[in-house]
Amino acid sequence: MSLLELKDVTLKFGGLTAVNALNLSVNEGEVFALVGPNGAGKSTVFNLISRFYTPASGTIRFDGQDLLARPSHAVPSSGVARTFQNIELFHQATVLQNLLVGRHRHRRASALENILFTPRVRAEERAHREAVEEVIDFLDLQPYRDQRIAGLPYGIRKVVELGRALATKPRLLLLDEPASGLSVEETQNMRWWIDDIRRQMGITVLMVEHDMGLVARVCDRVVALDGGKKIAEGTPAEVQSDPAVIAAYLGTSAISKTATASGERR
Repeated sequence: MSLLELKDVTLKFGGLTAVNALNLSVNEGEVFALVGPNGAGKSTVFNLISRFYTPASGTIRFDGQDLLARPSHAVPSSGVARTFQNIELFHQATVLQNLLVGRHRHRRASALENILFTPRVRAEERAHREAVEEVIDFLDLQPYRDQRIAGLPYGIRKVVELGRALATKPRLLLLDEPASGLSVEETQNMRWWIDDIRRQMGITVLMVEHDMGLVARVCDRVVALDGGKKIAEGTPAEVQSDPAVIAAYLGTSAISKTATASGERR
């Protein structure tokens, strides 16, 4: 069953078509990737789903609901969370405080109740702390929980941003280049976490990623984009061997070289 569906989605910036009549369907419980060369429109698709951009035409539906009818600040309440290419954290706050920001959509107490610090507010605070501590344990962030973001290595910051997204308890997690800038060991850890996010937490994952090794290991299906258009869809192996994908990454001359090499192996 489709959890997220984009139908004939088009976005233009002046005379530039950034996303061109894109059709995309992500099933509940799968790990799905968008791949393609730089400028292909991958992160733009994320910004459309997050409602930072409004398409010129087409529809975006999440769990049967029209996401285009919601403002960007209401998207997390729908059950969609995301990370960013450029890490977006509060640098002077601690890891714990940044993760607690992810609990904002679950707050139910009124402003007056918060001022009076009523029993309801205290109960909510305990629940938020427990939820965040679960994420800290899941991502092995215990050594960093009380440290400020500004003093942490890049790889740990990436994990903290993932943790903040998980703290929202999403049904759909958008990961924008989760392995970018990570070491081999950190990328391996990211692979395990993505597997566990799907398997243990039951969260559907849509990711943008250039590391095709990671994509091949964790993804069920892949869509390749070029110039805002879908050029291939299938399993990671099918998409990697598609002539249109090879041409988009390496140029049209790569197709004939690949075909020649394939013929020689036969």
